[in-house]
Amino acid sequence: MLHYILQTIAFQLFFLMVYDLFLKRETFFNWNRFYLLFTPIASFVLPLIKIEAFRNVLPQNYIVQLPAVILNPDALTVQTQLLPTVYLKNSSSFWSWEFILYVGISVSIFIFLVKMFKLFRTINISEKNTVNGLTIITLKNSSAAFSFFNYVFLGDAINPENYQTILAHECVHKSQKHSADLLFFELLRIVFWFNPLVYMFQNRMVTLHEYIADALVVKQQDKVTYYQNLLSQVFDVNHISFINPFFKQSLIKKRIIMLTKSKSKQIHLVKYALLVPMIFAMLLYTSCDKEADNSESTEIQTSKDKIQEKIDKIMEENPNVKIKIIEEDSLIDEDIEVPYSVVEQVPIFPGCEDLPAEEQKKCFSNKVSQFVGKHFNTDLGKEQDIKGMQRINTIFKIDKNGNVLDVKARADHEIFQEEAIRVLNLLPKMQPGKQKGKEVTVPYSLPIVFQVHE
Repeated sequence: MLHYILQTIAFQLFFLMVYDLFLKRETFFNWNRFYLLFTPIASFVLPLIKIEAFRNVLPQNYIVQLPAVILNPDALTVQTQLLPTVYLKNSSSFWSWEFILYVGISVSIFIFLVKMFKLFRTINISEKNTVNGLTIITLKNSSAAFSFFNYVFLGDAINPENYQTILAHECVHKSQKHSADLLFFELLRIVFWFNPLVYMFQNRMVTLHEYIADALVVKQQDKVTYYQNLLSQVFDVNHISFINPFFKQSLIKKRIIMLTKSKSKQIHLVKYALLVPMIFAMLLYTSCDKEADNSESTEIQTSKDKIQEKIDKIMEENPNVKIKIIEEDSLIDEDIEVPYSVVEQVPIFPGCEDLPAEEQKKCFSNKVSQFVGKHFNTDLGKEQDIKGMQRINTIFKIDKNGNVLDVKARADHEIFQEEAIRVLNLLPKMQPGKQKGKEVTVPYSLPIVFQVHE
């Protein structure tokens, strides 16, 4: 999951940089609004999309790289692991990264609910009247001006000369449903409370909303008068991130600059076409993204051409010759080792037999991870006074009879190597892999990662 979060943040940073460098100074406000709404969503979705056509651009491994089994995980151990991962329920670490994530989400929800409570409390205790479908909330002894959906909050200290201008401005926010945009980012702030880019996206959207409202209002009145209204008073607005403030000191200068800016030329719309190659490149990255192969995997890999040549030579022999060899018992039938990317039918873990072929692969990975997570003794580190994150790289094969054999492991401490070999040798007998109807051996690689806590 951490790998997914890091990808999401990286994509958001890239999208935000493109916006700041190329788009935010353009007067295509609706296009910019679409960009600021679409790109955060895209950053969440793109890491989940895996396109096989892109994946096949890179050479395939010929050992099955199983998802890492993570025991007693923390924030540092998950960064380089493939999903799905297994988390032991009996983890001795209380302050896991997942726990911190959920605590942050809970605090963010509480803060959001407090802000909503204050807002609706203000609505309930304040004087209200309805104008053109808007509910006007009068704030006593205040010069604030802001809106939230159909509610417009206006302080009774606002200059009467500015009243209609402000009301027209807030009507634009209501008709354009700007509050919905800000609530969307508020939701992102709850889930991704640790991600500063979400806050930056929301701030840019607030600014853009003011540009949109200003541009529509000045069509109905003189620009100079509108400038004077902006500068006539300094308004104090309660800090609520999902409201549309009329007067916000940090935005006034930017709004005036944008009002005086000439309309962008239509040719500049081509900048938004940058989204196409950006998304294409991200899809290529996510589809081909995988962990670097460990040294054990590299040692026993064979080139695809040689493996395929060996398979074709054996499988395409004359059937009569095969029968003769078996009857005379003059040769031992060769045990063929077939890479995962070539084998037609992968080995099947007990309990996965009735699933479709693609689901059988996922089921196999999950079952192996669950098995290792259940049987691996994570207390060995404490017994030997070993501390910190431990990684064990293992390789094994499932032969043509469905048995696990040739289990090997490498780790910093021999005790963990022995434990990994012991656990993998306990794996149950499986249905062997098949190539052209013949049982074959399939090699696998499985990293195991866990944290030994003090």
